[in-house]
Amino acid sequence: MTRSPSGLWATLGPARAGALLMIAAGALFAVINALTQYVTMMQGVPSARLAFWQYFIAFLFSAPWVIRHGLRAMATNSLWSHLMRVAAATIGVQLWIAGLAHVPIWQAIALIMLSPFFVTLGAGLILREETTLARWFAVTLGFLGGMIILAPWSERFSIYALYPVGAAAFWALTSLLTKRMTRTETPESLTVYLLLLLTPVNFGLALGDGIALDLGLSGGIVLLAGVLTALAQYAIAKAYSIADAAYLQPFDHLKLPLNVALGVAAFGFVPPGSMWIGSLMILSASFYLLRQESRTAQMAAA
Repeated sequence: MTRSPSGLWATLGPARAGALLMIAAGALFAVINALTQYVTMMQGVPSARLAFWQYFIAFLFSAPWVIRHGLRAMATNSLWSHLMRVAAATIGVQLWIAGLAHVPIWQAIALIMLSPFFVTLGAGLILREETTLARWFAVTLGFLGGMIILAPWSERFSIYALYPVGAAAFWALTSLLTKRMTRTETPESLTVYLLLLLTPVNFGLALGDGIALDLGLSGGIVLLAGVLTALAQYAIAKAYSIADAAYLQPFDHLKLPLNVALGVAAFGFVPPGSMWIGSLMILSASFYLLRQESRTAQMAAA
């Protein structure tokens, strides 16, 4: 259930406001990915150090909200579930940033779009949800598209290309744990535990390479990436608070051309034709699954 927007968002209307917020979030993440790739590939900043500072800065921007809701939200009967969820989110973040240090943006962002299919697979295994023929068809088509983008049979294949796939899998696990925990946990509890636990875990992982932040160009870029991460997360949360998730999903897919365009402009990463074929298969599978699930929901409601 979505809330009625207020202020500027009320003037625009929930549908238009939600779409604009999702597009803005996608644009912000495209910039974040380009900045991440620059400081890891060109400046040699270790990916674990970057992950710590990026999300620590985002946490600082969220600190007032955490303080306001923290004491009330700390009550929980599922501490181990919170720890598992944070562990999955942390591994996903580490794999994603490590992947951006080695593979082109277009390939990373296309492969991260496999996450909904991992969610569909896990829904049957973890949540015991019914796995319909339509879901299996969408999962198969999506993974075939992913294989075309990976091209493990090609001489250009790199093991680092599997990092975004791993990130997609662990972020899917995070989503599945979140959905399961909503049965007993409040949204405040889920948010506070994620923010409070993610930073120290990233800190521990970054200790091996050192956490000292350069005060020069690379440090400034890392700081900017952290600020933009906080803004992008807010834009997504705001979008989902005023518009339906099913309606917003197609606008989230616009992150692919946005990232490709920035990758070409900033690094000269021109994707091959196989990327567009694989991405088309992933998008087609996503929209097919979305249409089938919406139709099923409408029939159930009727």
